[in-house]
Parts: sequence; C-alpha cells; structure tokens
Amino acid sequence: MTRAYAKMVEINVLEKPIERIKQTCELMGIADRFDRALPELETFLEAEIAQGEVRESKLTLDGLCYLRQLLAQA
Repeated sequence: MTRAYAKMVEINVLEKPIERIKQTCELMGIADRFDRALPELETFLEAEIAQGEVRESKLTLDGLCYLRQLLAQA
C-alpha cells in the first residue's frame, strides 16, 4: 500500500466521526470550542486508527470522550 493511498483511507475513516462530533458540539452550542480543539482531536483519532480501530461508532465515541477531557482542561 502506498503512503498516498493510506492517507486517503485514513481521511475517509475520520470523515464521519469528525462530522458527528462536530454536529454534537453544534447542538450543545460549543462549535467554536470544537473548531479550536479540532487539530488535537484529529491527532488523537489518527492514533486510534494507527492502533487498528476503524469502526466509525467507536471512533466517534472515543473522540467525544477525548474532546470532553480537552474541554474540561481548558
């Protein structure tokens, strides 16, 4: 597998979980905080994928839990 192909797959796997997390933040009225935390959230989710997790529901849940921790620290 080429590096470019691996990156495309990774982006596709991240797309839906990030969109769902963003929608949740919008519903909660914290979309601005989501935007600021997005780079760290993406890094976290990329690490999850690197460890073999590809289920969208699990990535969404883990991402929401991670984001909650990030926002609690701020």
